[in-house]
Amino acid sequence: MDQQHIQKAVRACEAGGVIAYPTEAVYGLGCLPMNENAVLRILELKGRSVEKGLIVVAEDIAQIHAYVDFSQVPDMQVIEDTWPGPYTWLVPAREETPKWLTGEHTTLAVRISENPVVRALCKELGPIVSTSANPQSSEPARSSAQVGTYFSGQIDYIVPGNITASLNPSEIRDAISGNVVRTA
Repeated sequence: MDQQHIQKAVRACEAGGVIAYPTEAVYGLGCLPMNENAVLRILELKGRSVEKGLIVVAEDIAQIHAYVDFSQVPDMQVIEDTWPGPYTWLVPAREETPKWLTGEHTTLAVRISENPVVRALCKELGPIVSTSANPQSSEPARSSAQVGTYFSGQIDYIVPGNITASLNPSEIRDAISGNVVRTA
C-alpha cells in the first residue's frame, strides 16, 4: 500500500469528495459520513435510495461510538469477536446520527475492516462511508479499472489496490437479535 495514494484519498475526502478503494471483497465508494453532499452524491452515482441506509467502516470501535449506541447491544463480545473482519453489524443509531446514513432505519450498519487500505484511510480520516462501487443492479467492481468503467471521471480519487479476501460482500447481522440479515 502506497502512502501517497492514501494521502491523495484523504485530501479528496477532506475537500468533500468521493473516493473509491479496495475492501475485503469489492471496491467501495466512500466519503466522510457527516458530509451530506458527498453522501448524496454517492447515492446518486449508484442510483440508490437514501431510505436504504449505508455502511460506515472504521479502524476501531472508538471511531463509531459517536454514531451508534452499543449500550443497547446484549452481547458486545459477539461483535468484538468478529472484528476486524468482513462482518457488518446493524447497531441502534444515536438520535443525532443523520438520516442520510441510517435511511429509514433506527440502526446504522457498521464494520471494523481488516483491509489495510480501509484501515489506513480510517486512521487518517476517522470513519468513512462504505458502499459497493457499482450502479444499482450491476455487479460490484472488483478492480480500479472496473470502477473507472462504471463511474468514468465522476470519482474524485480511486485508490489502487487489490481486494483482500472474500468473493462476497460482508455478512450483515442484527446486533440486538444476532440474526443474519444478509449472508456473505
